[in-house]
Amino acid sequence: MLGYLRGLPGPRALLWCYLIWYAFAVTRYFDPAPALWASSLGLSLIIGTGLYVSTAYAGRARTHVGFWPVFRFYLMPFCVSSFAALIKGHGFVLIFHPNLADNVMALGACAAFLLVVLACKRAPSGSPAAASARMRV
Repeated sequence: MLGYLRGLPGPRALLWCYLIWYAFAVTRYFDPAPALWASSLGLSLIIGTGLYVSTAYAGRARTHVGFWPVFRFYLMPFCVSSFAALIKGHGFVLIFHPNLADNVMALGACAAFLLVVLACKRAPSGSPAAASARMRV
């Protein structure tokens, strides 16, 4: 986990913040209605497949797309559609919670995650090569 966080580039850290914001809203406004989750899954399959096809077959030859990008092609539409359904009628403005406390807590969770990532990036590496490099300094 430390290695993953140490190597996490900024754009992917931002995607994790999106997921944290989504998870916070889902825990606050969860609705167990099967139709909501089935619709979100259906949209995810349709849009995710379109994203995959438009990426993998963008040129003359098929481009290999790794597992995690393809996973995100399907996860993002699922999250967007379920988020929109869950917050409907709750007074959200764009993606922002109707009360300041919830916004502060969700933003705080994202900030805490980013601080952990930053701490991991600044922590000394445990590899023997890095240890010997530190000893030479």
